[in-house]
Amino acid sequence: MTIGKLSFTRIFLGALWVAAFSTVTTASPLSEDVGAKPQSVGPITFGPSDVLFMADPQGAMIYAFELGAQASAKTPGTASVPGIDQKIAALLGTDAREITVSDLAVNPRSKNAFIAVSRGQGATGQPVLLRVDGAGKLDVIAIDSLKHTKIALPNPPVAAPGARRDPRPQSITDMAYVDGRLYIAGLSNEEFSSKLRSVKFPFDAMDNGASVEIYHGAHGAVETQSPVYAFVPYEIDKQPSLIAGYLCTPLVKFPLADLKAGSKVRGTTIAELGNRNRPLDMIVYKKGGKDFLLMSNTSRGVMKIPTEGFGSQPGIEGRIEGTAGIAYETVSHLKGTEQLDLLDDKRALIVSRTETGPLDLQIVDLP
Repeated sequence: MTIGKLSFTRIFLGALWVAAFSTVTTASPLSEDVGAKPQSVGPITFGPSDVLFMADPQGAMIYAFELGAQASAKTPGTASVPGIDQKIAALLGTDAREITVSDLAVNPRSKNAFIAVSRGQGATGQPVLLRVDGAGKLDVIAIDSLKHTKIALPNPPVAAPGARRDPRPQSITDMAYVDGRLYIAGLSNEEFSSKLRSVKFPFDAMDNGASVEIYHGAHGAVETQSPVYAFVPYEIDKQPSLIAGYLCTPLVKFPLADLKAGSKVRGTTIAELGNRNRPLDMIVYKKGGKDFLLMSNTSRGVMKIPTEGFGSQPGIEGRIEGTAGIAYETVSHLKGTEQLDLLDDKRALIVSRTETGPLDLQIVDLP
């Protein structure tokens, strides 16, 4: 996942970031360590110098891998790959029904695509990282051979495999690398469980993060336990911020200066995009001199949302029916899109599900 106004590793150009942090857990800088064994795979994103961050929600751990020679295939770029889940399954010796794509990230240097996959379902799924090159060739990245460092989340939610909704997979729901720091959304085991955290890279210390709450207009209530499902850093009126998507589907802004360790912060709900829906992925891009947010989701197709009103939109603080605040346009030809990232300033790379079921990796023009 990548964003507009920032470089393709989600770095603000010249922005100042303000945050305060308390020491809770520590980790060493990148080293010669190999043999990483993550329990699961969630969001991935690129940092500096071909470093790939990988979330392990079940292990409540974040890994930073030095991709080294595996950062680039012989053929630069990425090609569209129809039926990519079937090709991944064949490569891994399993059935496409056992393949779950967790995330997609484009290497900003080589433009090869990296895809995080679970082989198998639920807690028994095995994490796999794949690379797709400009010829459409798929290669498995040997995670256990990569130099890495890792850092644990403090106070992660306790796993409850038999529960109606196990909170452990939501310990890490999204990540973004910005100006030397990794920002992390997810849940904790605290009373106000929705968290936005930050850690300096190379990893130094992970604090308890900021507890975040929102007013959810469709529910007519303040919520403290719903996680941010997807977010992008974005500058609003020269103020570094996060734009976050929640279940059912509030769109909320958080100034980064407010996200101090140990604080409790209420975001500003700038849109209600419809209930019975979950955000999947977000990017921001520029077209025709204007910035737009593109959000994939489970129920309403890809939403194209103009950002020009993000600063002036009043916060929603009362119960609403349907949609309210910043409006969106449905991009009909991107139906079925689950994951997306910027490929360049004119094109995006998407993982989309066809009407017959298979997943396709596609290069598409930005709408």
